[in-house]
Amino acid sequence: MFRTATRSLSTAARSSLKIGLIPADGIGKEVIPAARQAIEALGSDIPKPEFVDLPAGWETFTKTGVALPQETVDILRSDCDCALFGSVSSPSRKVVGYSSPIVALRKELDLYANIRPVTSVSLQVGEKPAVDLIVVRENTECLYVKQETSTVGEHGKEARATRLITERASRRIGRMAFELAQARPRKHLTIIHKSNVLSITDGLFRETVRGVPSLPELDGKFNEVTIAEQLVDSAVYRLFREPEVFDVMVAPNLYGDIISDAAAALVGSLGLIPSVNAGDNFVMGEPVHGSAPDIEGKGIANPLASIRSAALMLRHLGYTNGANRLDEAVDAVIREGTTLTPDLKGTSSTQEVLEAVLKRL
Repeated sequence: MFRTATRSLSTAARSSLKIGLIPADGIGKEVIPAARQAIEALGSDIPKPEFVDLPAGWETFTKTGVALPQETVDILRSDCDCALFGSVSSPSRKVVGYSSPIVALRKELDLYANIRPVTSVSLQVGEKPAVDLIVVRENTECLYVKQETSTVGEHGKEARATRLITERASRRIGRMAFELAQARPRKHLTIIHKSNVLSITDGLFRETVRGVPSLPELDGKFNEVTIAEQLVDSAVYRLFREPEVFDVMVAPNLYGDIISDAAAALVGSLGLIPSVNAGDNFVMGEPVHGSAPDIEGKGIANPLASIRSAALMLRHLGYTNGANRLDEAVDAVIREGTTLTPDLKGTSSTQEVLEAVLKRL
């Protein structure tokens, strides 16, 4: 399904593959173990997997006062080849001392790209999917730098947030987006922005990404890629009206977050949408869905997004055969339609869906 969704990190031959597992909160504790079992079922298509369980999240914060222990970061950096992250239950109100561990991990490991493929499963094998796009989200800047202030002015309370866009971050996310577009049949890239209003910040993002193909060191590498632009509000509209116009979409952090969640509605559920947080030296799979506290512990969380995220992670590391097998098994389960969780209008449990995938592996 997502066979051109990521670029591969160059990796040396390994006798084993060490994977950090960070279930974190909510249904992350249910779907990450499912992804682990799917990875283990791949056998010789990947090096022997070794798993390291690592703490992070709101629950960790309530127990220890730290949402992302330094030991977790250190082990990921020194001992792990890659990682899988589940979901986090960040509170909507300000809590002194708390900061989102997934946002922090992206910064600590310089995972500057969040790559989110959204692809529908065709009813017939080999049939062209109705929706087939990738959202490439800049992962380190925009409003997610979390620099907010609150003051009291003449008209009462005033709150401000700093939005950061840099040339460096825009250039490297643009380059990754061009590489992904270059690898796909359509070779089409849409830059998402709102520079008609935010002419300085979004203007810098737009201009920098457009300028990537002209970089001297690339020597015309991306000349085949067609570049388009779309204002973020009209992009959401067109996603629902004519998703076929999009191939690869590249966006600043906030827009990418919103667009990819909106695009998930086109294929039925957030429970189907995977992602990887990728940098130049590390990759971490992460299902797009949240912690879903309303279904936590009920055994009905959809494990398919976490399994697909594992496939993306493996593909990014160069293990194409194993990744393809995971994608094909998930596609087969969806296509058959008899073993699906309630978010897809089914009645099956997390375990039953996992077993259906494992059977096809």
